[in-house]
Amino acid sequence: MFADSFWALLPPIIAIALALITKEVYSSLFIGILVGGLLYSNFSFTGTMEHVFVDGMIGQLSDGWNVGILIFLVVLGSMVMLMNRAGGSAAFGRWSVEHVKTKVGAQLATIALGVLIFIDDYFNCLTVGSVMRPLTDKHKISREKLAYLIDATAAPVCIIAPISSWAAAVTGFVDGANGLTLFIRAIPYNFYAMLTLAMMLTLAFANYDFGPMSLAEMNLKLNPDSDPPHSSMTGAEDQPNPPVSSKGKVIHLVLPIVSLIVCCVIGMIYTGGFFEGESFIDAFSNSDASVGLVYGSVVALVLTIIFYLATRVLNFNECMNAIPEGFKSMVPAILILTFAWTLKSMTDSLGAAGYVAGLVESIADNHALMSMLPAIVFLIGTFLAFATGTSWGTFGILIPIVVNVFNADLDNELMIIAISACMAGAVCGDHCSPISDTTIMASAGAQCDHIRHVSTQLPYAITAAAVSLVTYIFTGFIRNAFVCLPLGIVLMVGTIIVMKKVWSGPKAAAEAK
Repeated sequence: MFADSFWALLPPIIAIALALITKEVYSSLFIGILVGGLLYSNFSFTGTMEHVFVDGMIGQLSDGWNVGILIFLVVLGSMVMLMNRAGGSAAFGRWSVEHVKTKVGAQLATIALGVLIFIDDYFNCLTVGSVMRPLTDKHKISREKLAYLIDATAAPVCIIAPISSWAAAVTGFVDGANGLTLFIRAIPYNFYAMLTLAMMLTLAFANYDFGPMSLAEMNLKLNPDSDPPHSSMTGAEDQPNPPVSSKGKVIHLVLPIVSLIVCCVIGMIYTGGFFEGESFIDAFSNSDASVGLVYGSVVALVLTIIFYLATRVLNFNECMNAIPEGFKSMVPAILILTFAWTLKSMTDSLGAAGYVAGLVESIADNHALMSMLPAIVFLIGTFLAFATGTSWGTFGILIPIVVNVFNADLDNELMIIAISACMAGAVCGDHCSPISDTTIMASAGAQCDHIRHVSTQLPYAITAAAVSLVTYIFTGFIRNAFVCLPLGIVLMVGTIIVMKKVWSGPKAAAEAK
């Protein structure tokens, strides 16, 4: 009755709406899950209980990929706690204040690090957050702004990096064509990713914010001595400050981070068969990111403990005590992820994929709409990823449909544009969605209240999405990346400049009061 119809998207829509209205994420997600279970079982009590807890929650927590991500989270939380207690984070904060003199410089440094860590979005979120928090706190950049910078350099960067877990995922969804070649050709048309980067740089250089983000920055400016807004949703609840070693130096932060990056890259290519003769690129394409990140993070954790013991910044008992504390700091993020995955399983069981697939195919069959197909695919991808909280699931639904519509014809430029629009829409929806795992990770990495992160980021993501949509409309007719990408960047920068001029007067008046 409710399967393969718009009803399949009702559970996540309810969960997202409640989260934004109530500012409370746990109950909102659970209500969405419960609605999905009721629809699936036709309102049977026993059927709902079985589907929600056995098929949904237990099924998701027994999935190998999901368990790997949870282990990676726990290990990374333990590493962050170790770096804090060793004094590495505090030392980096002192060093960065001496070398990064301005708020603009702090934002640019955060963006640069986010771009450099392009291997995986989860890895990006938590690593950039742990490294840059001392710097952004010193320069009075709000945790909401830090969470946005982290989130906007996670998925948007990974989706335009040929060597990343995201590139591997996309190529795996392409049948009948060279997936990696198609991915590389689609990069110049991935307007949402490119324009998000352009938007961040423009906002940083212009020293401008708008919407709820402007209020968050203004509140911190008016109350510079206030503590950052913490929330139990991200494991940043108020706790007594743990003892920090006075022997910590910058190397006690940098070396663990470098070892983590190197070990995770080696772990990923190992799972892809690099040490069995596969090329580096093929190993990335075939890698199991979940397992590779577990391998890499565990090895990096062991190396970090050995390094701290050797340099005597922490003793063995202090290292061991930091590990469960790091675990506890990640429990709220793990709980939100578990609920988000369970909600996605409700949506899948109701046949959301089939409903959206039929919608896209019916549009593609209308030849009069072919030039508008990239813009339409972008909108559908955005809505689907927003409702389900998953970019990769959106890839899996839409990319095979687009490839089949064009019979895997790599010479058809419109197919490349449409596939890129699918990827851009998936990242856009993921960027906006409060139930997206990447959004949750960005909140955890910045130690920011999750709903505050979502509400302050949403106007920025919508602005980039609107400019991207206009650019895709032009691109459907022009079909030339060298014309359309510069056009989109000019539109993006122009939009920010106009917004600043229009709203600078009211903002100045408000600050004067």
